[in-house]
Amino acid sequence: MQLAFDELGTPLRDVTFVIVDVETTGAAPGPDGITEIGAVKVRGGEVIGEFGTLVDPRSAIPPQIVELTGITTAMVQAAPPVEQVLPAFLEFAAGAVLVAHNAGFDTRFLRAACEGHGYAWPKPAVVCTLQLSRRVLSTQDTRSHRLSALARVFGARTTPNHRALADAHATVDVLHGLLERVGPLGVHSLEELLDYLPDVTPAQRRKRGLAAHLPERPGVYLFRGPGDEVLYVGTARNLRRRVRQYFTGSESRGRMREMVTLAERVDGIECAHPLEAQVRELRLLAAHRPSYNRRSKNPHTAWWVVLTDEPFPRLSVVRSERDGALGPFGSQARARTAADTLAGAAGLRTCTQRIPARDPQGRPCVLAELGRCGAPCAGRQSVDEYAPSVRAARDLVAGTGDTPLWSARSHIEQLAAGGHFEQAARRRDELVTLLRGVGKAHRLAALASIEQLIGAAPDGHGGWEFAVIRHGRLASAGTARRGTPPMPVVDALVASAETVLPSPGPLRGAPAEETALLLRWLTTPGTRLVRTTAPWCEPAAGAGGWGPWLDKVATAATLENVT
Repeated sequence: MQLAFDELGTPLRDVTFVIVDVETTGAAPGPDGITEIGAVKVRGGEVIGEFGTLVDPRSAIPPQIVELTGITTAMVQAAPPVEQVLPAFLEFAAGAVLVAHNAGFDTRFLRAACEGHGYAWPKPAVVCTLQLSRRVLSTQDTRSHRLSALARVFGARTTPNHRALADAHATVDVLHGLLERVGPLGVHSLEELLDYLPDVTPAQRRKRGLAAHLPERPGVYLFRGPGDEVLYVGTARNLRRRVRQYFTGSESRGRMREMVTLAERVDGIECAHPLEAQVRELRLLAAHRPSYNRRSKNPHTAWWVVLTDEPFPRLSVVRSERDGALGPFGSQARARTAADTLAGAAGLRTCTQRIPARDPQGRPCVLAELGRCGAPCAGRQSVDEYAPSVRAARDLVAGTGDTPLWSARSHIEQLAAGGHFEQAARRRDELVTLLRGVGKAHRLAALASIEQLIGAAPDGHGGWEFAVIRHGRLASAGTARRGTPPMPVVDALVASAETVLPSPGPLRGAPAEETALLLRWLTTPGTRLVRTTAPWCEPAAGAGGWGPWLDKVATAATLENVT
């Protein structure tokens, strides 16, 4: 199928390719496990840059992997961890087409590492030389499509040896050899190369025109089915380019190919900048709940920990937000762990029976016999005697005191001192869950409490991207390009911003995921506060001061996994 004039795209000689190879411990893709990254940047057949480093995988390298790659545990002990390597690699590969031999393997590890350490995966176009060789070469050319065999076929100047940079150099020569083979077949641009890859179905090719009307601007796109139903929602920095990738070989996900087959139309919503696009995506996912999206379709399904309203309150896990609640938690299990940990540390009862304020007639449970409950059910504890435990829990949730945290930590230290290391480790992990829940709750609630806050982030070209945030929700977004006076733009955005009426609860009714997204944007280096109706601050007596202890726990947990 012949490309339209505006689809002719970039000639291959002008495309920047980053050929990458990743070595691992042999484990499944995750936040860690990469032992080495090697990459070579080429354009027009010339090498213009190299990137290579060992990576500390935070675990021992199995003997069979050592034998294969020659990378030992001792070699990577002094290497930087992957979260320190990723920013440099992402900058090195920015704007380029990724190339790898068996690219699915390498990109899965890189994408999982990015997701595990809070870096956005840039979703680059990807060319797999293994896939391309199977499309181009016949059995007369080679009986094997392994990198070592292809290196011999094309006379690569570097022999692959399962070390990242050497394998990347060998893949460079294999790529150039394959491009020479597809040139006579009419493949001269990047778009033609991606379209040539074998897993592009005829149905995908026929629907390239669905992206023709989309602008080359940030925004949200919606694939719609035969009944005008929304099949899939996504965001892009360049709407037209991103949607076109669904009709080329760079889109390899089976579910997405199925979705493209069903799609009849693609709608685009242009946004001022990527932050607005991400917020609109969350709202559209909640509104349409498209069948081909896997996440963020139920924004109000978080779990909360609350104190019950009775003479002897206890902690309960509920689905509805209310004043004085602790949360949100992403799962009922984490909310229950936090509730049980806080109850034990503060001295709250955990039974579910209702206990009258006067003359309770219950029988003490096992926890009371173990000294872990004051047994108000049996009259051993009055309302006034029980009140300090309730106050300690409320103070922690409000950020005015952290006595339960110190109590839980003291108990862990006592268990460790007594040699009960497994029990101490379990209690430590439970306290970490509580700490993270409290910290997240305070950060989100602090932003949601502000009536209006205006932030500005540099757009990378001398201008600014603005967001007007009201009670944890995006009320307006806009830009001031280089040379445009920014304050008149801010005033116009405020005048046209959405009215937000707060609701009861810590987040004032804002979806937790949207507030968290805005918080990440505001705390990104370079983002500035333009104006706020109230000081933006977090409680001093919360989880904020426990960062060093959490870092120490993370280091200890890593060592436990290694040993």
